[in-house]
Amino acid sequence: MSEVWLIIKEQLVNIRTIFRLSSYEEKATYQSHYLGLAWQILNPAIQVGIYYLVFGLGVNGGNKVDGVPFFAWMMIGITVWFFINSSMLGGSNSIYRQVNIVSKMKFPMSILPTTNMVSNLTSFWPMMGITILFLFLFGKMPTAYWLQFIYYFFAMIMLLFAFGVLNSTITVLIRDYHIMLQSVLRLLFYLSGPIWNIENRNLPIWLVKIMKLNPFYYLIDGFRDTFLSKRWFWEKGTYGLIFWGITLIILILGSHLHLKFRNKFVDLV
Repeated sequence: MSEVWLIIKEQLVNIRTIFRLSSYEEKATYQSHYLGLAWQILNPAIQVGIYYLVFGLGVNGGNKVDGVPFFAWMMIGITVWFFINSSMLGGSNSIYRQVNIVSKMKFPMSILPTTNMVSNLTSFWPMMGITILFLFLFGKMPTAYWLQFIYYFFAMIMLLFAFGVLNSTITVLIRDYHIMLQSVLRLLFYLSGPIWNIENRNLPIWLVKIMKLNPFYYLIDGFRDTFLSKRWFWEKGTYGLIFWGITLIILILGSHLHLKFRNKFVDLV
């Protein structure tokens, strides 16, 4: 656990550096584009439109889910998934992509996955705002359940932070890992429930229970519980314990591997 606290301490000590680097990363990514940072909203919006046409009007036939139009229901899941997906992939490649530059600077490499995650928040917050606007339009008003957004957001950040430390280290050690991760995330997109409700697909009960162990499903379903005012997070106590257990294991493993190999990152790249 001492390694975990060291990694967390590095984030807290360098919090200002993390935000400066994330701001620079955003500008550098879109500086050659005419629409610049607007693509952080336009690109997800185009994908949302495609998913709605295929799964909302096509597969789901425009039917409501949990008492709200499919579009609003889907927007909650898609917004969370886009942030998860971009943070997982960006965090995985963050050290490998910048290791030669960062090795000459005075801050720990462990902050690079966090920097990428913070950078992705610039698209997460506007999309979340748009999602809430649609909920208002469809008659969903704020309730006390909305307060648990804080819990699920914190849970999402901690899981992605743990994965970021682990994935970024493994990517430096095994370059093929990043490519494999892309394929795994494509599969998880359909298994984590952002665009379809796994409980309404006539699947065997045992299979649904297994799929609910997926930590990404726990987050997506939790955000829907929050905004659709369905249930409190402590009502899913078992799944919550499993989620935090998985997060802690990933963080411990990632911290150990990162501290063990980071002095060799430059040579490995």
